[in-house]
Order: sequence, then structure tokens, then C-alpha cells
Amino acid sequence: MGRMEGKVALVTGAGRGQGRAHAVALAREGADIVAVDFNGTFDHVAYSVNHPGDLAETTRLVEATSRRCLPVECDVRSVEGMRAAVARTLAELGRIDVAVANAGIDSYAPVHEMTPEQWRDIVDVNLTGVFNTLSAVAPHMIERRRGSIIGISSSVGRLGAGNNAAYCAAKWGVIGLVKSAAIDLGPHLVRVNAVCPGYISTGMIDNGLLPPLFFPHEEAPTEEMVDQVVNERYHFIPAGRLAPEEVSAAVVFLASDEARYISGSTVDVNAGWSAAYSA
Repeated sequence: MGRMEGKVALVTGAGRGQGRAHAVALAREGADIVAVDFNGTFDHVAYSVNHPGDLAETTRLVEATSRRCLPVECDVRSVEGMRAAVARTLAELGRIDVAVANAGIDSYAPVHEMTPEQWRDIVDVNLTGVFNTLSAVAPHMIERRRGSIIGISSSVGRLGAGNNAAYCAAKWGVIGLVKSAAIDLGPHLVRVNAVCPGYISTGMIDNGLLPPLFFPHEEAPTEEMVDQVVNERYHFIPAGRLAPEEVSAAVVFLASDEARYISGSTVDVNAGWSAAYSA
């Protein structure tokens, strides 16, 4: 029997990348999955935030574990949309035990060149989307007096980063939101935690944007050059970019009853980058 046997987990941004990995990992541990994702684009995001068939592929991978998958198209920026997704889940699956607020985007620019649209969209998806997910599932979990909510932050939710002010601000905000929500929901036996990934091999990172950002004066910087810097400056365990499944292992743990007394915490999955934090 898996650690999530008989439970239902809702995962946002489940169509690809970390979200898909989290959904499949939870399913392998026995959970039925609600796979929530966005069908749209952002003009300032230079990589594809979705592809046709993403949710269908996640559904296929979850169902290959012999668990049920309910795909839901929803923009996490809409609290009404997230409430509707929760209502549909309760109607079709009867419960939500776990919510993983994972959906996120990134768009690079120095702060003095960042457009209002970049700021608004990144903060709305990466921070307000976590709040909308949390606020949509919390009443049901409070009523049942059980549940685990996991917000996906980032290692740059603890540090600054050039060309990335909106993303850093949003991910710092996720940590503050999680800690505050853990205080509010703890008396109702609902746990709230954050996971802070480092450099993870997904479409957000593996898209050719990092080499010129890391090496602005090089004529033809390469991804291999970026990996070398990651290993020297950030991932002190020299593993390069980590597979999203490494993050999923922490998500599954926090979702499970093994973590029943862990709340208001942040778990770093960054190959030692957290050693550079001040505390």
C-alpha cells in the first residue's frame, strides 16, 4: 500500500514539468489526481507555457499507475475558477486531501526595464495563484479537519536574483503566505508547507534563455557553461540541473501522514544551495 492510498490530490500546473512529476509521483503512491492547468499564453514569456495535449499526457501517465485522473482547465489567477475546480472535484471524487499549488511562470528583465505586465502576470500566477488555490481548498479541509497544502516556492524565494525581481518577490511571498496560513489552519488540523527547488530541468529552465543571461558578454554561451556555473555557485552537490522527480519526493513526503506534525516549514531541494542562506 502506498503512502497516499485512498487520497485525492489536486495539483496546479500539472500539464508539464514539476506539476506533472508531482501528479505522477502522488499517483504512484496511491492518490487519485486532479490535474489543473492553464490553456493560454503570455506575450512576455519567451518559452511555451503549454502545448496541445499536455493535460491529456499527464492524464495518461497518471492512469498508467492505475489511479484516476480528473483533468481541469483553469487559470489559477481566477479564484472563481479555482473554486469551480474544487466544486467539480468534490462532486466527482468526493474529497480533497492534498493541494499542491505549483503553477508558475517566469519572464526575465532587469527591474528598471520590467514592464507592468510582466510584474502583474508573474506575481498573479506565482503568488496570487497559490493564495487562490489555498483559499479554494481550505474550507473543505477545515470541514473535514484534515489536509495538506503545499506551495511551490523557489530557492530564489530566499535570495535575490538579477533579471528576476518579480519571480523572486512572488516566491518570497509564497513562503510568507505558507507560514501565515499554517498558523491560521493549524487549529483545524490542516498543514501548510512550502518546497523550495533549485535549478530544475523543466521547460522554464531548459529553453536557451539562461546562457545569455549568465554570460552577457560571451558571443555564443552554451547550456554547458550555465551548468558549470550552477555547480560552482549554487548546487554545491555538483548535480547540475535536478530532475523534477527530486522535488516530487519532498512533495509526496509533505503530503503524506509521515509529515503529520510538519507545518509552516520550507523544504529545500537544491543540492546544497541552501548552505548559502544566512539562516
